[in-house]
Amino acid sequence: MSSSTEALARLAAERVDHRFKGLPPDADGLTVAELAAQRRNLFTDGFATPVLALSAERLEHNLKLMETYATRHGLAFAPHGKTSMAPQLFRRQIEHGAWGITLAVPHQVRVARAFGVERIFLANELVDAPALRWIAAELAADPDFRLVCYVDSVRGVELMDAALRGSVRPVDVVVELGAGEGARTGVRTEAECAAVADAVAAVPTLRLVGVAGYEGEVPRADPERVHAWLRRLVALAVDFDKAGRFADADEIIVSAGGSAWFDAVADVLTEIPELSLPVLKLLRSGAYVSHDDVHYRRLTPFNRVPEEGALEPAFRLWAQIVSRPSPEQAFANAGKRDAAYDLDLPVVRVARRGEAEHPAAGIEATALSDQHLWLRTGPEADLEVGDWIGLGLSHPCTSFDKWQLIPLAEADGTVVDYIRTFF
Repeated sequence: MSSSTEALARLAAERVDHRFKGLPPDADGLTVAELAAQRRNLFTDGFATPVLALSAERLEHNLKLMETYATRHGLAFAPHGKTSMAPQLFRRQIEHGAWGITLAVPHQVRVARAFGVERIFLANELVDAPALRWIAAELAADPDFRLVCYVDSVRGVELMDAALRGSVRPVDVVVELGAGEGARTGVRTEAECAAVADAVAAVPTLRLVGVAGYEGEVPRADPERVHAWLRRLVALAVDFDKAGRFADADEIIVSAGGSAWFDAVADVLTEIPELSLPVLKLLRSGAYVSHDDVHYRRLTPFNRVPEEGALEPAFRLWAQIVSRPSPEQAFANAGKRDAAYDLDLPVVRVARRGEAEHPAAGIEATALSDQHLWLRTGPEADLEVGDWIGLGLSHPCTSFDKWQLIPLAEADGTVVDYIRTFF
């Protein structure tokens, strides 16, 4: 049994108890595997509200769709794992063709390594000395482990080199090209990129293998500006290659791609000319795995290229009406501890009374307290205390992180697995 399989098996052996909200109280003491084997129904077999569920069918649809998209466009795929921080989903993404997993901070890398992920793209400059020494030890202990990390400053290169002195293997790095003035991280000019590359070439602890960035930070992003920045990224790779800066590499990595502009990434990376080494065109979109009902539903590139398919929102937060103080107002028992609220409020999709489900006509979320969802109800709203409501969420990255163990439910409510997160 592989180390990753063993680690996932340990998750299944974990005992269910008070740590995991929403699960049936009478399941305490069962292992996760034992509870999954019971195939309980989300609505009738003891689950307590609020409870977040993932759709088994929609999750599989999204995994297959992005696998197909990346293959069709000749892209390698390293989905951003910070979205879910769920090793079970990492495994499924890799089974669906992912080159590896993108991560942002050392803790996330430790989680991925604990579950056997062999290829990690760290989309940040890492200057934390203890974390760098730990990565060096991982690289020394496992010849199959590959980590690629951003660099975006000469000072960063100096700090990395100081922490990595004596390492058995160099750490692969890509120069991060900033998306523009006032954007997030990354080197602002091509001349500064060259200076960072020179600094990498001057130390034995790092190996320059490519260029990367994040087009989602392009100021006032629109198709023209995003395409223009991506062409700058490609031109940087071409210039570095002509200058012999990738002489020590086995391949040249050119990487970009969030969840809002991966169609532009596909357009531009196909334009990369033949270089001196094979090119790994690496896409890093992560939110696709669950998609959402508001933010990414609005931004997804599939809205621009509907002929390529459509992602489906896989999250549904179930809450219960606990107060109906007036015909115009109701309150449910889910709040900021349970639902993403950094970008948009939840949207009410359906209501359930007993085993009957009906559309949530005339019901609108207006505010979130810590443990309450405020609802405005119109004359057509069929809602009373005790009813369940199914909520669509916005922004997967701040939905996953509120739940440690998430039921994976089929369309009829049968729970077939439980997804463990590590935030």
